[in-house]
Amino acid sequence: MTELTELTAVRLLDGYRKGEWSPVEATRAALERAEAIQPEVNAFVRLTAEDALARARQSEERWRRGEPQGLLDGVPVTVKDILLLRGAPTLRGSKAVDPAGRWDEDAPSVARLREHGAVFIGKTTTPEYGWKGVTDSPLNGVTRNPYDPSRTAGGSSGGSAAAVALGAGPLSLGTDGGGSVRIPASFCGIFALKPTYGRVPLYPASAFGTLAHVGPMTRDAADAALLMDVIGHPDSRDWSALAPPPGAYADGLTGGVRGLRVAYSPSLGGQVAVRPEVARAVRHAVERLAELGAYVTETDPDLTEPVEAFHTLWFSGAARVTQHLGPKQRELLDPGLREICTQGARYSALDYLAAVDVRMDLGRRMGRFHDTYDLLVTPTLPITAFEAGVEVPKGSGHRRWTGWTPFTYPFNMTQQPAASVPVGADGDGLPIGLQLVAARHRDDLVLRAAHALYEAGVASAGRIRPAGS
Repeated sequence: MTELTELTAVRLLDGYRKGEWSPVEATRAALERAEAIQPEVNAFVRLTAEDALARARQSEERWRRGEPQGLLDGVPVTVKDILLLRGAPTLRGSKAVDPAGRWDEDAPSVARLREHGAVFIGKTTTPEYGWKGVTDSPLNGVTRNPYDPSRTAGGSSGGSAAAVALGAGPLSLGTDGGGSVRIPASFCGIFALKPTYGRVPLYPASAFGTLAHVGPMTRDAADAALLMDVIGHPDSRDWSALAPPPGAYADGLTGGVRGLRVAYSPSLGGQVAVRPEVARAVRHAVERLAELGAYVTETDPDLTEPVEAFHTLWFSGAARVTQHLGPKQRELLDPGLREICTQGARYSALDYLAAVDVRMDLGRRMGRFHDTYDLLVTPTLPITAFEAGVEVPKGSGHRRWTGWTPFTYPFNMTQQPAASVPVGADGDGLPIGLQLVAARHRDDLVLRAAHALYEAGVASAGRIRPAGS
């Protein structure tokens, strides 16, 4: 049973096909692992064991008949508690959300998983309304790092990252408005992709607007490609959803990186102070890309620091999502969230449109950059995981989480696909992430390059066990 929790979704499905194990066995193992890790890392807001086992038994019968339902039949999955899951409250980490509701609808990505026979084992933790780059909330407490529980798992999809890293289901759905799948993936040593905006439809629409993406969080790039083949299709509830992709992402993984033009930016032209251990690990991975046949050039994109424009967009969204709350409900909010909501409510329409202008210009510059380069490589983050329960590292001088995430949020502004790939660890054994970025609509290139790093042994799915096991 323990071994099942360490397998990728691709390997689990192969085992179902060959009769080596069953969906019921895999689901029980994932649930047992989830219960084991919960006291230490706090990855879940709830487990749905009864429903999961019922779905697993139905899947087992389909596999016995040789009639699997879709691409993920019987695979245990988790869902961030920002996305609607039919039959379970979606409280978004907030005491201000009333749990009494109909809760009778799936988000588009969740609906696609259900159609393909996936087994939902639980909802994972998020900061309140997904507002920051770490995962703690007044409702659910602090989510901790699988490698060192005194450190943060990152955020805002920290519960999903911890669950995947510790084997409580190989696949999870996260959301990313400024790095929220990539940040925790980097801190927890897993793979995550922020797809091109609109590739994975979102409903209800995010108050953070077109900064917000839905993306896969997995043990490796092959699992992410498989998950994208399920969730990356339009849904009529999302007016901004893209047309279906031209082919299967899983089929495009094996092309390698030979001949790709790769731009390597170790510090965005010296704008970012990157921890030496992080810089070394990322540089080593880039050198391996060159050995695999990529044409690597050390150069920097024209990313004039866009943080003020991002703050205008982000804080305005936070003000919007809490606009309906009365004074008593506002007192229940995370103090940091309450602070940015107050600031966001002060912006004018002209302030917002000026930030949109900055965003459009940034997108234009990155579009021109990708006329020359197929991929951009940076560190995902300049640091490794810091103390749990705080928004910024102590002594950093940063005021907000955007201060230590300079590599991630710009690509929400440009809507480009970007992934975090685990490429090593620091002296404390904490994971280090490399970020791969491509032009809009080239999610396939990001997945292909990431898969090449896994195939070359530079990236690793890792093997983590709960304390005491």
